[in-house]
Amino acid sequence: MMNVIILKKDDICKIFSMKEAIKACKDALRIYSEGGSSIPLRTNLDIAGKGGQSLYMPGYAQEANALGIKIVSVYPNNVKRGLTAVPSTMVLLDEETGMMNSIMDGTYLTQIRTGAVSGAATDILARKDSSVFALIGTGGQAESQLDAVLSVRDIQEVRIHSKNVEHAKKFADRMKEKLKFKPSIKIAAVLSSKEAIDGADIITTVTTSMQPTFDGKLVKKGAHINGVGSYTPVMQELDEWTLFNADKVYVDTRDGVLNESGDFIIPMKEGKFTRDIVTGELGEVILGKVPSREKYDEVTLFKTVGSSVLDIVTSRRIYEKAMACGIGQVIEF
Repeated sequence: MMNVIILKKDDICKIFSMKEAIKACKDALRIYSEGGSSIPLRTNLDIAGKGGQSLYMPGYAQEANALGIKIVSVYPNNVKRGLTAVPSTMVLLDEETGMMNSIMDGTYLTQIRTGAVSGAATDILARKDSSVFALIGTGGQAESQLDAVLSVRDIQEVRIHSKNVEHAKKFADRMKEKLKFKPSIKIAAVLSSKEAIDGADIITTVTTSMQPTFDGKLVKKGAHINGVGSYTPVMQELDEWTLFNADKVYVDTRDGVLNESGDFIIPMKEGKFTRDIVTGELGEVILGKVPSREKYDEVTLFKTVGSSVLDIVTSRRIYEKAMACGIGQVIEF
């Protein structure tokens, strides 16, 4: 018999902030880059005939006492059913006994840690005076991407673009309402990615596109780019110009990005560049092993495909805070 804490989205929202999630992601990537975790490549199953994928992401990080597995599925057609496109469950285990100690809403965990890792990269790499943010994509991950960037930079203008203009307008209206206590921030949907990135200091693209979502030749000098959505070998949000001409290219994990992201895999297969294009992992920047931004006009690029080290460390921090606050439903299992 064991006590298992069930943590729903509302429980997590009550006790865990985006800034705490950003700190957890920085710690997770540092632990990963210094060899303090065991993180296999995720298992990705195509669900034939159903238009979906099911992914299994286990991991262990000793320093953080974090052990567990996240089960996440990607079903884009769920939107038509009124369901989330990325349903997920996180199972956290006790590292001393291997017994299950928590089940939590993995969908929200994915959203907050995916936003938080971009927030961590933006905090470390983007210019301190960045004020214009371009967000390409308005799906389930978009809101946390906006939250994260607003948590680390004093953004004055947010431009939102989606291939579906109505989605972009509705998302912009929802964010205006959410951020009405910050009336100085201008939030608007725009009709093209060109309009979105024109003069933007920070660009985040978070879609499931198989074609580049913006023209890298139009990125201003000194900008920072977060590539978030391309997590399979056939997806490609970033064009080759962007990768090849960025002054510095960072990843969450080399193992994940170079084996999973079409942004890198497709042009590498065509012989256009090699894995040496990667300046370093973000964790290596945190450790001081590779440089961060060194010049004001450098273009920096951060690519994330996600890693279970982010999930296990973040979920462990959530679990610890829930225990301290007495939040969540305890069941005997």
